[in-house]
Amino acid sequence: MNFSAFSPHKHFFPREFSRSKSVRMATGLALLVFLISCDSQVDQTAIKPVPVSPVSAEQQRLEDFFVATWQEDLARSPASASYLGVRDYQDKWNNVSEAFQLESLDIAKARLAFLETVDTTQLSRERSLSYQLYRRDVERELAGAPYRHHRYIIHQHRGPHTSVVSLLINVHTIASEEDALAYVARLNNLPSYFEGVIEQLQLRAEKGMFLVDWMIPKIVEAAGNVIVGAPFDDSGELSVIWRDFNAKVDQLPLASDVSAGLRQRAREALLNAVAPAYRALISAIQAQGERAVSADGVWRFPDGDAFYQNRLSVFTTTDLTADEIHQTGLANVERLHNEMRVVMAELGESGDLTDFLDRVRRDTTLRYENNDAGREAYLQAARQAIDAMSARLPDYFGVLPKSDLVVKRVEPYRERSAGKAFYQSPPPDGSRPGIYYANLYDMNSMPITDLEALAFHEGLPGHHLQRAISAELGDVPDFQRHTSFTAYTEGWGLYSEYLAREMGFYQEPWSNFGRLAMELWRAARLVVDTGLHHKQWTREQAVAYLVANTPNAEYDCERAIERYIAMPGQATAYMIGKLRIVELRDLAREALGDRFDLRQFHDVVLGSGAVPLDQLEVNVQRFIQETLASS
Repeated sequence: MNFSAFSPHKHFFPREFSRSKSVRMATGLALLVFLISCDSQVDQTAIKPVPVSPVSAEQQRLEDFFVATWQEDLARSPASASYLGVRDYQDKWNNVSEAFQLESLDIAKARLAFLETVDTTQLSRERSLSYQLYRRDVERELAGAPYRHHRYIIHQHRGPHTSVVSLLINVHTIASEEDALAYVARLNNLPSYFEGVIEQLQLRAEKGMFLVDWMIPKIVEAAGNVIVGAPFDDSGELSVIWRDFNAKVDQLPLASDVSAGLRQRAREALLNAVAPAYRALISAIQAQGERAVSADGVWRFPDGDAFYQNRLSVFTTTDLTADEIHQTGLANVERLHNEMRVVMAELGESGDLTDFLDRVRRDTTLRYENNDAGREAYLQAARQAIDAMSARLPDYFGVLPKSDLVVKRVEPYRERSAGKAFYQSPPPDGSRPGIYYANLYDMNSMPITDLEALAFHEGLPGHHLQRAISAELGDVPDFQRHTSFTAYTEGWGLYSEYLAREMGFYQEPWSNFGRLAMELWRAARLVVDTGLHHKQWTREQAVAYLVANTPNAEYDCERAIERYIAMPGQATAYMIGKLRIVELRDLAREALGDRFDLRQFHDVVLGSGAVPLDQLEVNVQRFIQETLASS
């Protein structure tokens, strides 16, 4: 088949919300160019892989399409390919220019035209699901096209200014002279990448969609940190990239003259390409300061309300409105406050919950010291919690990941603007471990009470278990192994915190309080995210709500609100997904009674990779039906 047409290229749920009218895909895998979503209904038969022998000609045609377009997408997304362990394009960056984006939309239209020619009745159950997921991807991309410029191309939480360094340090391994030369080439190619970013900033400015004023100094500071130290200045320190390159080259068994030559090339690239690129980006960001506004929500954008509803649909994979999500948040905040009052009694505490939350916020005995010793103690405790959880996993899961998991501190160059904690997936070949990053910039924002729940969410049995198992799935197309629906992936992370209680963790009242505090944080997100972007709350109003209703430090609340402003809708996926997983588990337990097996339920939830919430319901319903039929 000729594919030239396709080149080049993530309990207390109001009853009326428990089933969505149609489900859209959550955010796509951050590491890939394409996402998986659309508005089409889910085929109720497309759940469990069923071998088809022989494979129909139509299915083979679709399989060939999946293989060819996957390779095309890797070539069009070099940085994403690097995260997946593909080394063929490691001298390049992703292209974010307007011409490239318009070309991508044309490619999407061509791919949809091909998909419409596929006779889905000739597909196996497994490939029928693959077809639907792929089609959702294409249709979502086209449906979101009117809002391409509504999304920030860069913001203080993440963006090209920090992702460049993160990729070089954590992803771009140097195992040979060739790898080192590719690293240098990547440095030299940075200006063209940043030119595309600057172009996107200017296009948004022309449409009146500026960065929020307080974002600008934060972005400038983080970007400026990259070009501080040798060889950029004579401060006596090594810059973050220069230190990384030298450390990696030091490990190579190269002749001294070859090693010296590589270092000289890298030094010249840093001075002649990286520094000018960063300075140009910083200037473009600073130029927006003259016209940036103080209004925080995307309601201020042209068609901002429609854009926000699109974001909610994408991230939650439901059709819940902003008002419905806001009310769900308020209801769950009340539920969790009541559960916290029970723990207060266990601790011998009395009085008003708000006063208690404030005392917890200020209690230094519930935090490690805000120094390097305290940070190392936190990391060690997190590793111990994950090790203890790992030993218990076989009792609750049939399928376990092969990839290793490590716990790391967020690097100093980006810790002031990065989130509280996050996870980086391993590549399919296992050449790198999964990484749980803890942001230890301010230890007051990382209380000991929350440590277990946070480790279980980001590590085991949370993101590492789910994403590593997905990457290690067997006979599925590559794109399907790496997709992410935010309501599913983040819902699973929050469910993992909840599950750990049933597994015997959080035995101390303070630890259980921390678990509740973490869930309360996600419930409050529903309130403040919709408050900011739908009800036109100010940043100060949103911060005040978190401070009044959670035990989190004020700095933590401020940083979180700034994240929700930069990434509208994303924070709503966690609680929506968790509520649905728990609801489906209760449904299966009630239907199966003594025949309900929690290990089997978990394997069903994880066994198809990331799926939207309506597809997850179909998977669980089939599990119920097949279990009943087999008894």
